[in-house]
Amino acid sequence: MSDAVVRPPFDPELATFLTALEARGPLTVTAEMLPRMRQLDVPEDVLDERLRSRGYQRRTVTVPGHLGDPIDLAVIDRIERTGTTAAVYTIHGGGMMFGHHLGNLDSYDDWLLDHDVVLISVDYRLAPEHPDPYPVEDCYAGLLWVAAHVDELGVDPARIVIAGQSAGGGLAAGTALLARDRKGPELLAQVLVSPMLDDRDDTVSTKQIDGVGVADRQLTRFGWNAYLGARRGTDDVSGYAAPARAADLSGLPRTYIDAGSAEVFRDETVAFASRLWAAGVDAELHVWPGAFHGFTSMVPEAAISRTATRALADWTRRLLGDPDPVARG
Repeated sequence: MSDAVVRPPFDPELATFLTALEARGPLTVTAEMLPRMRQLDVPEDVLDERLRSRGYQRRTVTVPGHLGDPIDLAVIDRIERTGTTAAVYTIHGGGMMFGHHLGNLDSYDDWLLDHDVVLISVDYRLAPEHPDPYPVEDCYAGLLWVAAHVDELGVDPARIVIAGQSAGGGLAAGTALLARDRKGPELLAQVLVSPMLDDRDDTVSTKQIDGVGVADRQLTRFGWNAYLGARRGTDDVSGYAAPARAADLSGLPRTYIDAGSAEVFRDETVAFASRLWAAGVDAELHVWPGAFHGFTSMVPEAAISRTATRALADWTRRLLGDPDPVARG
């Protein structure tokens, strides 16, 4: 038999996008690229105008982060909203190294913002300048502030959801573990989209997605090295830093979790879902055929992307108990 690594094929629509992306040159990320990759892709006033045009407003609050150092939270809600509603506390992706807490806000349009929630995005500090435990502890500190200010925010304290994609998904899972173990805040649910959960680099999918696709094995190694340094892959890594390491997943909130079949995080996502079920947690898992990492954001018009977004929208609708936003016009 051949020793060549085989992998699931990419969805045809997504493969066309990858071909165009690869034509631009290598997808390798270096330390020198990080400052640019941490910048917001549009000016904040342009972002705010886009939000206002859709009936939303944004404000920034500065709160105590890890060790009391200040961090920012963006609070986004519907203009002239009245009454209390659910809060969704979001954590951005970027391998713990890059990304922006105001980036990709439009990715919430089709499954979340129709529910009239308060969206809170945390500007956690990034590795390698701020390695573990800064990012996850910043995220937890921001969540504590939200829970302590529900009246000011107009939030129902029983309806706080945590959500993240990629590294943000891993940080969301780690923050949920901290909230469980430190006895609060109590979370209604967690949304883990293609989460980055395991630093050990020993799954089949890490070997399959190496030098191909988006966020491949080399990039994830780079991210874990920035986050954990020499501890990566050793026994000296906590479950809060790499949630796949957590010995006990019981007592976690209701969970939505997904991944693509052709992405590096596939196997750790499936394993985490299986362990949630084994621990008695209500979890819904989807593995999207032919999908690479971040496909719903990068190619939102693809059929598989629309299917994935609809699935998350349906789960969110069931979670929040709201009527179908399409039906209510």
